[in-house]
Amino acid sequence: MSVTLKKAPVVTSVAAALLFLYLLSWPTAVDPASWDAPDNPGYTHPFGPNTYLTDIERIPTSNGNGPEDIAVDSSGRIYGGLENGKIIRHTADGTFLDIFADTGGRPLGLHFDAQQHLIVADGVKGLLSIAPDGEITTLTNSVDGAKIGVADDLDIASDGIIYFSDASDKFPLGTYKRDALEHRPNGSLLAYDPASQETLLLLDDLYFANGIAVSHDESFVLVNETWKYRVLRYWLSGDKQGTTEVFIDNLPAFPDGISRGSEGVFWLALVSPRSSLLDMLSTWPFVRKIVDRLPSFLQPSAQRYAAVAGLDSEGRVVYNLQDPEARSLATIASAEEVDGILYLGSLEEPAFGRIPVPSK
Repeated sequence: MSVTLKKAPVVTSVAAALLFLYLLSWPTAVDPASWDAPDNPGYTHPFGPNTYLTDIERIPTSNGNGPEDIAVDSSGRIYGGLENGKIIRHTADGTFLDIFADTGGRPLGLHFDAQQHLIVADGVKGLLSIAPDGEITTLTNSVDGAKIGVADDLDIASDGIIYFSDASDKFPLGTYKRDALEHRPNGSLLAYDPASQETLLLLDDLYFANGIAVSHDESFVLVNETWKYRVLRYWLSGDKQGTTEVFIDNLPAFPDGISRGSEGVFWLALVSPRSSLLDMLSTWPFVRKIVDRLPSFLQPSAQRYAAVAGLDSEGRVVYNLQDPEARSLATIASAEEVDGILYLGSLEEPAFGRIPVPSK
């Protein structure tokens, strides 16, 4: 008589035990902080759902994904930076023209200076300047002797000073989820002076410093704190010079890009609704370590939702543009107003979009 040994249950038990130990104790660079996430107001007034963004004109990129920011030059040509490092150029009617440049990194924020050089906040390479012929110059990639981690967005004042953000000086761009899980202030607001070639630290201890916008009168600069669901105002002049205050707080989504529009409006891109899991685990840092050890597809990710807000100079919502089903464009990461048109970048899509600014 033969005896068959049933090994499968033993192997399964051992594998389960090893997986359990891995999730509990495998080393990780993430050092989560405990914090109390504010109650999510959701898409209620002044962010009630609507369908204005359903009519976005979708313009395929064809050469890669994720044109996170869009810039338009003085000839009306449209530029977008892709995940693969390429900066593409389209004609004013949306027809693909050429690959303008390849940074070899990840171009994020784009803005033209007075000389029509394209200034780029590159998440790998730092702050770059690209001449009209495509020649790339590195303006800065360090501050006070420390390497800039993730140059994310920028704006340029009339005196040429470039204000830009370093999203995280701890986690590289490709691991931004780890920065969210850690929830520590690894970001900063920086300024680069082309005349002196100096890079100055204006504000540190920010929770994923993201979008940047200089005010219309240039008395302050706005910087988004993505993991805090808010926008900060840093005063550049006046009685409050050098101080910081909250501009708008407890947003129902993650703020990404912000830009200066017309008539005193700032356009705020709300890239994805807040994650209920991240909010729930805000006071459970040990569990967030476990989440970090999970495969990426099991971790919180951006959700398909299209939302852009227009804010006045006091942070009040004066425009609320949405498409909850994101039928035309999802994960909108930036909104740039040019001649009455909003150009919309995307975190993940192989396309960017545009739509007229609505009348009030």
